[in-house]
Amino acid sequence: MRQAKVIYKNEEAALLTQLDNGTFVFRYNDDWFNATNKPAISLTLPKNQQEYQSEHLFPFFYNMLPEGTNKQAVCFALRIDKKDYFGLLLTTAKHDTIGAVKIIKIDSK
Repeated sequence: MRQAKVIYKNEEAALLTQLDNGTFVFRYNDDWFNATNKPAISLTLPKNQQEYQSEHLFPFFYNMLPEGTNKQAVCFALRIDKKDYFGLLLTTAKHDTIGAVKIIKIDSK
């Protein structure tokens, strides 16, 4: 299992988890979900439910990944499997991203 904090405008909004079977769970934090002044992080992940499950990386996060030669260069330099989308997301979306969302890996204990 791998997990990451989903940061929206420098505030922790949710938790993204890849389970051991390869499926994904996105869950808004209780405080974020219950706050009426906090937006959904994506139109595809509205705040009308707190937890979402998917067999694949959610499209919102998949669209944050590098593509083409940029993806090849990152995967080669950092030795990430090209099909490890979550690993690539954890590596590339932790600092400067286009938009208000960052992904911060939670180290397992």
